[in-house]
Amino acid sequence: MESTESSYVSSPEAPRKRSPPPPKSPTSDSMEKPTYIRFLVSNAAAGSVIGKGGSTITDFQSQSGARIQLSRNQEFFPGTTDRIIMISGTINDILKAVELILAKFLSEIHAEGGDDVDPRSKVRLIVPNSSCGGIIGKGGSTIKSFIEDSQAGIKISPLDNNYYGLNDRLVTLTGNLDEQMRAIDLIISKLAEDPHYSQSMNTPFSYPGVSSVIKLSI
Repeated sequence: MESTESSYVSSPEAPRKRSPPPPKSPTSDSMEKPTYIRFLVSNAAAGSVIGKGGSTITDFQSQSGARIQLSRNQEFFPGTTDRIIMISGTINDILKAVELILAKFLSEIHAEGGDDVDPRSKVRLIVPNSSCGGIIGKGGSTIKSFIEDSQAGIKISPLDNNYYGLNDRLVTLTGNLDEQMRAIDLIISKLAEDPHYSQSMNTPFSYPGVSSVIKLSI
């Protein structure tokens, strides 16, 4: 059920199994730091993630160890009719949760469309404008390497100037599930290196201060 105390819908945080941590290597530190990722889903897809009585979201949190939150009904990313999913935890936990969610979407699409369904689909990530430079890299070198590594299409939208106060951009990933997951792994690992990115984890995501240039009351 949707909470009245938060701009997000989620089931309680997934319990974690406590075990002695293995010795950390320098590269494992960033993997263990809590971070997050956000992406867009339709209203119907959001309902699929929640499940009856919150059963699906609870199961996905338990399996992955990540926390999964969704914006409320009618709380859309500016300029779209899509809701926002935010997944937080360690990078590995986040990747497990994302794969569970995307695999569920694909299975439902295949159930409806049969063998004629295109295996390549799109995922739109929400990334702060200030963090997009790290994904692009000098002369586009980083994004080019991500495309070559993952074989996914990666496109970063320009900042939408139709909305005052909007400081996020959309990063569209096109490919099959494996290609998308590899691209997400590369992108979130790069974002986790940006100290300013993680600072945005606890900010509201209902965009209360954003207003349309054309129509001020949205």
